[in-house]
Amino acid sequence: MTALAPGAAVRLTSYRDRGRRARVDARVRLAAVAVLWLSLLLVTYWWVAGGGVQDLTTWTDGLDSVGRLSGLIASVLLLAQVVLMSRLPALERAYGQDRIAHLHRLVGFTSFNLMLLHIATITWGYAAGSLAATPGTFWNLTVSYPGMLLAVAGTACLVMVVVTSTRAARGKLRYESWHLLHLYAYLGVGLALPHQLWTGTDFTSSTGRTVFWWTAWAGTAALVLVTRVGRPLVLNLRHRLRVAAVVPEGDGIWSVHVTGRRLDRMRVEAGQFFTWRFLSGTGWSRGNPYSLSAAPDGRSLRITVQGVGDGSDATARLAPGTRVLVEGPYGRLSDRPRTRDKVAFIGAGVGITPLRALAEGLDYAPGDAVYLERCTDQPLFARELEALAPARGLRILRMPGRRRYDGSWLSRHAGGVTDTEALRYWVPDIAERDVYVCGPAPWTDLVRATLREAGLPDDQLHLESFSW
Repeated sequence: MTALAPGAAVRLTSYRDRGRRARVDARVRLAAVAVLWLSLLLVTYWWVAGGGVQDLTTWTDGLDSVGRLSGLIASVLLLAQVVLMSRLPALERAYGQDRIAHLHRLVGFTSFNLMLLHIATITWGYAAGSLAATPGTFWNLTVSYPGMLLAVAGTACLVMVVVTSTRAARGKLRYESWHLLHLYAYLGVGLALPHQLWTGTDFTSSTGRTVFWWTAWAGTAALVLVTRVGRPLVLNLRHRLRVAAVVPEGDGIWSVHVTGRRLDRMRVEAGQFFTWRFLSGTGWSRGNPYSLSAAPDGRSLRITVQGVGDGSDATARLAPGTRVLVEGPYGRLSDRPRTRDKVAFIGAGVGITPLRALAEGLDYAPGDAVYLERCTDQPLFARELEALAPARGLRILRMPGRRRYDGSWLSRHAGGVTDTEALRYWVPDIAERDVYVCGPAPWTDLVRATLREAGLPDDQLHLESFSW
């Protein structure tokens, strides 16, 4: 029998662990998709069994039938939207933050459009197909039917959430304000419950339907309470985090060091992020997401913040001993989705903070990791990375200065070659690596396109963009 080289047993264990975690995540994704589609098929079946197709043969009954179906599907998707907002750990680990954000927008806008279709067609149908009578019918339904006034208030909340979620609106709002407004989605969905369960025949016409909808609503509410209230409460009571120091890192950038109790038992990996609240005065109730900028060592945590608004600027003035509340950890930018021994890290600006932690915390052999950084003339963590490079066998490539043109993610130092040619020159085996990317969304989109052109499979790209 051939003897294993030193460290081979550890590497084999790592392979087995990667395979186990990948299978668990795949099962979670399969289960989530199956539950959603089975729920949609079930409510559609109930609509068909209740004469929904036959009702389409006449104008007035057809409007009512379309309204019933769109309301049923919108209700399922609204519940799915709440589950996506709940930060369920199993879904976070299986999908990752960027993919969940994409699904959140897709499901959210689809459910909202179907909800508007439901309101319009049901009201139009109750008005006997007369557009002129529709406004009066809407008013009569609102003030006369049980739960309808609450439903209108819930719709107003959801309209506010959707309007502030458009790209144009988000660009004009602070993150803290947008996050606070976004929480009204919970209120909007909750206010719709009485209307559906009191007056909706598709919800109450059989025991099976009543049990399904009550179970779905109660289960979703319980999930939100556990993940958004109970879990953070237990986490903060257990670890009692406090600010240890604030250390300048560069122009408008600083690191916040945090200590606490039993941090060696905190289940967090390099590359992940928390939502942070610092109990230092006004504004403490508004959380901000910051990635760890150093690998967890069981004694302290470190985040690195760029001052871009009131919330982030306030962290520069934190006094030692300030209490800290966190939610998380979140994100899939960690060892969890890794499939290859060799890795590459590609980041820009303050987006390198989770990559800095990954470069320190991931297990890789000397020469198996390369670090590409788009930076200013004063790169972040330069001394730390220069010390880490020989210790871990990390190869560092920096691209300082401005981008050479709008369609490129590289600096002017790349010369006249294409982005793909430059990347293949620097990292010839890029398609054989796991690649971790973090930075501003437009920039990471360009990096993603280059990596795909270079032959990198999608399951080897692990990306988080700095956007909300």
